Parts: sequence; structure tokens; C-alpha cells
Amino acid sequence: MKRFNTAGPCIPRKHYMVNPEKRLEQIHKMIDDGAYFTVNRARQYGKTTTLAALGRKLQEEYLVVSLDFQKFSRSCFESEWKFCYAFSSAFACEAGYFSEGQKECKERLEELTELKSDINFNLMRMFEVLRAFCRCLDRPVVLIIDEVDSATNNQVFLDFLAQLRNSYLDRDLKGIVTFQSVILAGVYDIRNIRHKIRAEDEHKVNSPWNIAADFDVNMSFSREEIAGMLEEYEEDHSTGMNIRQMSELLFDYTSGYPFLVSRLCKLMDERLSGRDDFKTEGAVWTDNGFHEAVRLILAEENSLFDSLIGKLRDEPELNTIITSLLFAGENTVYNSDNPVISNAAMLGFVKNCQGNVAIANRIFETRLYNFYLSTAETEGMEICKASKQDRNLFIVDGHLNMRRILEKFVVHFDDLYHDSKETFIEETGRKYFLLYLRPIINGTGNYYIESRTRTMGRTDVIVDYRGEQYVIEMKIWRGNEYNMRGEDQLMGYLDDYHKKKGYMLSFNFNKNKQIGVREIIIGDKVLIEAVV
Repeated sequence: MKRFNTAGPCIPRKHYMVNPEKRLEQIHKMIDDGAYFTVNRARQYGKTTTLAALGRKLQEEYLVVSLDFQKFSRSCFESEWKFCYAFSSAFACEAGYFSEGQKECKERLEELTELKSDINFNLMRMFEVLRAFCRCLDRPVVLIIDEVDSATNNQVFLDFLAQLRNSYLDRDLKGIVTFQSVILAGVYDIRNIRHKIRAEDEHKVNSPWNIAADFDVNMSFSREEIAGMLEEYEEDHSTGMNIRQMSELLFDYTSGYPFLVSRLCKLMDERLSGRDDFKTEGAVWTDNGFHEAVRLILAEENSLFDSLIGKLRDEPELNTIITSLLFAGENTVYNSDNPVISNAAMLGFVKNCQGNVAIANRIFETRLYNFYLSTAETEGMEICKASKQDRNLFIVDGHLNMRRILEKFVVHFDDLYHDSKETFIEETGRKYFLLYLRPIINGTGNYYIESRTRTMGRTDVIVDYRGEQYVIEMKIWRGNEYNMRGEDQLMGYLDDYHKKKGYMLSFNFNKNKQIGVREIIIGDKVLIEAVV
């Protein structure tokens, strides 16, 4: 029986996976055109799975030599000779497996093996033999190197890239036979590495990989691809799920991030099925089952989230831009020439959303909020303490009383922070409301920030609690006219979420403001408005 997989590359006969054919055709065309290029995507974005599928697809036309630099020890990069030794061994092993029976090719591979014992063995000599191997083969050679960025801080690696570049240029300018295509895969885009040529005080000239073609293949899963994977699962399990609805949910919460899609499916398939609250598979693959899987993934430790949080701790500029996006609420223009934005996008934190920088997906956004709020609890200790004391007031017969939450928050916030400056409230108001909300719904519900509605409107907080959704719009008070526009906007959000009741929390800086909670009725909608 097949399974959903999030550990290592997906194998079609063992795992449920999206059909990669469309992106494989795009990559195939680049290889046919003789392109050298990088596949740089964030961690666990399906690079290795795609390259493995590509190797299977190409094997009739090309000799595909796939290497993984993560298998090379650090000592392999200590000197040129050690690198040549390691690379030649790996190349000869992989190429020899596929090129058996061709005498001259076998001799070239044996030559590589013999040169390993020569202390003067260097990159130039190694590439001479590699080109001789390519000339004698009956089909073109495609070289794929995965996890290539594990060596990017090493001068030997930069020299290796320079030799690859020279082979590419000699092929086109001098007609020398070499690799048909070279694919280097990793998180970081090695085109941005600059090559230091000689002495310590002599600075950079050009990138050793400036011949790389642009790689514009979309590696995210589309709604249609997710639906195709679910259709295969449904054929085996007959759950009766609404495939279109489930694929929409998966895409909306993950933006097609491969690991997140597969992980949510795996949690539903393996962790929820058979639980007391999900006794049948049919009960799992529903809206309630999906949101329970979201709660589980947001609470678990996994290598992807560990990597994200680690980057925030290691890179202060990255940390600054993420906190600004989450809490300041400012629009930041997406400029790929800005190294901080470019780095954040490369690592998978952000994306270009209609010309502005946005957090890459809803799961990341909530996980990042959870991280920052957990570290901010000490500065908001009093509001957190008040929330924990009030918690039992807000759950009535298993339902969340959102109006009561707003009423109590208004009282506590005014008691604690009524003398605070305007800038404090504007920058911290949302954070403190979430610090108040988290202990109330923790372990049972989730919240999502600035969720995208189907009409591309924006709302601040969606709270999911036991299958019920609460739409909350948070605003800075800028006068009655602005507030009325906010009410109209919230009405639109309620239509998107098919709700009759919505909530608005306004932070008012006027000294003569009247704090409190009121209820207004507009058409068939009820709006609960709180002012603090």
C-alpha cells in the first residue's frame, strides 16, 4: 500500500505524489538546448525527487551522472587533489554503472581511477579525462550534482565551478565535446558567488557560474496537481472526500510548498484515521479533519521548521524583515535586488505577492507568529497572565465566545497600557491581542493572520476553534469615515467565509475615546465592534 512521504525522495511505486511530467518536460527542453543551470529552492521543496524523476526520464537519450555533494566529507574539499580524488571516484562509480560494454569509455574511467593515486592530480587533468569520456560515449552526458551549496564556502569548489564554466565556453566557442548539460541543485543560488582569483588582498572579478541559464520552472504544487495526487489516494481508499475542496484547502494553506502538502496529507492518513473523533477515513478527509491536521503540523517539531527558526537566529537582517512583515503591517515592495529580500525568498520565507513582500504561506506565517509570540511572552507577561486567569470564561458548551474575549481584552489592555504612546499601541496592539488569544485557544484551536480570501481581500485574524471560524478585523482608528470603510470591508470578508457575524478591534489614540464593545446590525450581518 502506498504512503504519503516526507522523508527523502518520493518513489512512484511506493508513495502518493503529484505528477511531475509538466515540469520534467520544461527541464528536458533546457537540457536538449544544452543549458547549464541551477535548481535552487528552499529546503524540502522536492528538488531531489524532481532530479530523480528527471534521471529516469532522460536515461534513454542521455547518460545521466547524478552525484550528491552531501555525501562528500569536509576533508574532500581541503585540497584540490583530495577533491579530484573524491569527485573522480564518485563519477567513475556512477558512470561506469550505466556505460558498461563500451571499451573506450571504460578505459577513460579506468584512467580516472588510476589518476587518483597521482599526487599531482588536479582539476585541469581531471576535466581533460572527463571530456575524453564524453567524446567516446555513444550519447551525450548530463551531470547532476545535488546539495551543491554544501561546498560553496570553499575555494576548491569555486575552482571546480570555473572549470565547468570553461568546459561550457569551449563547447560553444571551440566545438570541444563535453557535458551536454550540468544541473547544480541546492538552496543557495551559486550564481551569486564571486570568485576570488589570487592573493588575499585581490578582490573579486566575476561569478564562476555566470553562464547559467535562468531556471523558471515552478516547483510548487498547483491545485490541479494536488487534486491528481488525491484522486490516486481516493482510488485506493474510497473515502468519499470532496477532492476539489480538499485540494483547495491544501493549496490555500501551503501555497503548494511540497513538504507541507505531503505532511498534511500524511498526518490525516496516518495520525487522524482511527482516532475516537475520526473513526472512519471518510471523517478524516473533511474540513474538520484538515484543520486538525493543521493544528498538528503547527505543534510538531520537524526538520523544515527547525531550519526556518535556525535561520532567524543566525541572520539578524532576515529576522528584522520577518518581524516587520508580521507585526508592523507595512507594505514592503518586492525588490529582488535587495539582498535581504532576495535571501528571504531563496530560503522560502517570503514570496512576491502582487509586487509586495508577503510571507510564503499560511502555515509558515502562523508558525512564525507562534515563535515570536512565545519569545515575546515575557514583555507581555501581564496580558498573558490575565488571559490565563480568564480562560474558563470564554468556552461555553465547547464553543468560543469571541465577544466576551474582546470585552475582557479591552478592559485588561486599558488597565495595563492606557498611558502608552501611540507608536507603542500601533506596533504592539496586534501582538498583545494575540498574546491574549493564544492561551485561550491553545491546544484546541488555531489562528491565521491576514488570510487571503477568494476575492483577494485581506483580513487580520481568522480563528478556527472546533470547526467554527471567527473573522476578526483589527484596525488603527483613523476617524469615523475610515471605520465605516472597515465595516464594509469586514462585510465582504464575512461573505467570503459564509458567516453572519464578524468582529472588529480598533486601537484608538484619541484621549477622549470611548472604549468598550458594541453590536451593530448591517443588513443580515451582525458586527461586534470593540474599541480600546
